[in-house]
Amino acid sequence: MSTAANEAVFQRAVNNWNDGNLTAYLDLYDAQVILHGLPPGLPPGREGVKLFYDGLWEAFPQPRLIIQDVIMADDRLACRFQMEGNHQGAFMGIPPTGKSIQVSGMTILRFANGKCVERWNQTDMLGWLQQLGAIPTP
Repeated sequence: MSTAANEAVFQRAVNNWNDGNLTAYLDLYDAQVILHGLPPGLPPGREGVKLFYDGLWEAFPQPRLIIQDVIMADDRLACRFQMEGNHQGAFMGIPPTGKSIQVSGMTILRFANGKCVERWNQTDMLGWLQQLGAIPTP
Protein backbone atom coordinates (compact mmCIF):
# COMPACT_ATOMS: atom_id res chain seq x y z
CA MET A 1 0.00 0.00 0.00
CA SER A 2 1.07 3.58 -0.51
CA THR A 3 2.25 5.85 2.28
CA ALA A 4 -0.96 7.88 1.84
CA ALA A 5 -3.07 4.73 2.29
CA ASN A 6 -1.13 3.77 5.44
CA GLU A 7 -1.55 7.28 6.82
CA ALA A 8 -5.31 7.03 6.17
CA VAL A 9 -5.44 3.72 8.08
CA PHE A 10 -3.58 5.37 10.97
CA GLN A 11 -5.86 8.43 10.98
CA ARG A 12 -8.94 6.19 10.97
CA ALA A 13 -7.53 4.35 14.01
CA VAL A 14 -6.90 7.64 15.86
CA ASN A 15 -10.44 8.79 15.04
CA ASN A 16 -11.85 5.49 16.36
CA TRP A 17 -9.82 5.92 19.56
CA ASN A 18 -11.05 9.47 20.09
CA ASP A 19 -14.63 8.41 19.29
CA GLY A 20 -14.41 5.88 22.14
CA ASN A 21 -14.42 2.83 19.86
CA LEU A 22 -11.53 0.74 21.16
CA THR A 23 -12.66 -2.33 19.21
CA ALA A 24 -12.45 -0.46 15.90
CA TYR A 25 -9.12 1.09 16.95
CA LEU A 26 -7.66 -2.40 17.43
CA ASP A 27 -8.39 -3.17 13.75
CA LEU A 28 -5.21 -1.17 13.05
CA TYR A 29 -3.12 -4.14 14.19
CA ASP A 30 -2.30 -7.36 12.39
CA ALA A 31 -3.13 -10.49 14.41
CA GLN A 32 0.61 -11.26 14.69
CA VAL A 33 1.81 -7.69 15.36
CA ILE A 34 5.22 -7.41 17.04
CA LEU A 35 5.31 -4.88 19.89
CA HIS A 36 8.34 -3.03 21.25
CA GLY A 37 8.14 -0.74 24.27
CA LEU A 38 4.98 -2.02 25.92
CA PRO A 39 5.12 -3.67 29.37
CA PRO A 40 6.74 -7.12 29.53
CA GLY A 41 4.65 -10.22 30.01
CA LEU A 42 1.95 -9.42 27.47
CA PRO A 43 0.98 -12.23 25.11
CA PRO A 44 2.22 -11.80 21.56
CA GLY A 45 0.20 -10.27 18.76
CA ARG A 46 -3.07 -8.39 18.84
CA GLU A 47 -4.08 -10.29 21.99
CA GLY A 48 -1.32 -8.46 23.90
CA VAL A 49 -2.30 -5.12 22.36
CA LYS A 50 -5.91 -5.68 23.42
CA LEU A 51 -4.94 -6.58 27.00
CA PHE A 52 -2.72 -3.51 27.27
CA TYR A 53 -5.35 -1.10 25.98
CA ASP A 54 -8.18 -2.73 27.94
CA GLY A 55 -6.17 -2.02 31.11
CA LEU A 56 -5.32 1.51 30.02
CA TRP A 57 -8.96 2.30 29.23
CA GLU A 58 -10.07 0.82 32.56
CA ALA A 59 -7.69 3.18 34.38
CA PHE A 60 -8.27 6.17 32.05
CA PRO A 61 -11.72 5.80 30.46
CA GLN A 62 -11.84 7.13 26.90
CA PRO A 63 -8.47 8.87 26.84
CA ARG A 64 -7.91 11.37 24.04
CA LEU A 65 -5.05 11.16 21.53
CA ILE A 66 -3.63 14.34 20.05
CA ILE A 67 -1.30 13.67 17.13
CA GLN A 68 1.33 16.39 16.88
CA ASP A 69 3.57 15.28 14.00
CA VAL A 70 3.39 12.48 11.44
CA ILE A 71 6.31 11.45 9.24
CA MET A 72 5.91 8.78 6.57
CA ALA A 73 8.65 6.86 4.79
CA ASP A 74 8.03 3.73 2.75
CA ASP A 75 6.13 1.29 5.00
CA ARG A 76 6.70 3.25 8.24
CA LEU A 77 4.81 5.97 10.04
CA ALA A 78 6.36 7.89 12.94
CA CYS A 79 4.43 10.28 15.13
CA ARG A 80 4.65 12.40 18.25
CA PHE A 81 1.53 12.24 20.35
CA GLN A 82 -0.03 13.40 23.56
CA MET A 83 -2.57 11.36 25.46
CA GLU A 84 -4.97 13.07 27.84
CA GLY A 85 -7.13 11.28 30.36
CA ASN A 86 -8.54 11.17 33.85
CA HIS A 87 -7.30 8.53 36.30
CA GLN A 88 -10.47 6.62 37.28
CA GLY A 89 -9.16 3.08 37.81
CA ALA A 90 -6.07 1.28 39.13
CA PHE A 91 -2.98 1.81 36.96
CA MET A 92 0.35 0.05 37.58
CA GLY A 93 -0.74 -0.61 41.15
CA ILE A 94 -1.73 3.02 41.72
CA PRO A 95 -5.31 3.38 42.99
CA PRO A 96 -7.54 5.87 41.17
CA THR A 97 -6.63 9.48 41.95
CA GLY A 98 -9.16 11.38 39.81
CA LYS A 99 -6.21 13.37 38.44
CA SER A 100 -6.06 14.53 34.84
CA ILE A 101 -2.91 13.58 32.96
CA GLN A 102 -1.20 14.69 29.77
CA VAL A 103 1.42 12.19 28.61
CA SER A 104 3.69 12.65 25.61
CA GLY A 105 5.27 9.95 23.51
CA MET A 106 6.52 8.84 20.14
CA THR A 107 5.70 5.76 18.15
CA ILE A 108 6.78 4.13 14.90
CA LEU A 109 4.48 1.76 13.07
CA ARG A 110 5.47 -0.56 10.22
CA PHE A 111 2.67 -1.47 7.84
CA ALA A 112 2.02 -4.42 5.54
CA ASN A 113 -1.23 -4.95 3.63
CA GLY A 114 -2.99 -2.09 5.43
CA LYS A 115 -2.24 -3.32 8.98
CA CYS A 116 0.38 -2.41 11.57
CA VAL A 117 2.68 -5.45 11.75
CA GLU A 118 5.33 -3.97 14.05
CA ARG A 119 5.31 -1.10 16.53
CA TRP A 120 7.94 0.70 18.59
CA ASN A 121 6.73 2.98 21.39
CA GLN A 122 8.32 5.44 23.85
CA THR A 123 6.17 7.19 26.45
CA ASP A 124 7.15 9.65 29.18
CA MET A 125 6.45 7.24 32.04
CA LEU A 126 8.32 9.37 34.59
CA GLY A 127 6.12 12.37 33.83
CA TRP A 128 3.03 10.13 33.87
CA LEU A 129 3.84 8.72 37.32
CA GLN A 130 4.70 12.19 38.64
CA GLN A 131 1.32 13.51 37.48
CA LEU A 132 -0.38 10.70 39.39
CA GLY A 133 1.64 11.50 42.52
CA ALA A 134 3.37 8.09 42.53
CA ILE A 135 6.81 9.71 42.15
CA PRO A 136 7.66 13.09 43.67
CA THR A 137 8.22 15.98 41.30
CA PRO A 138 11.52 17.74 42.04
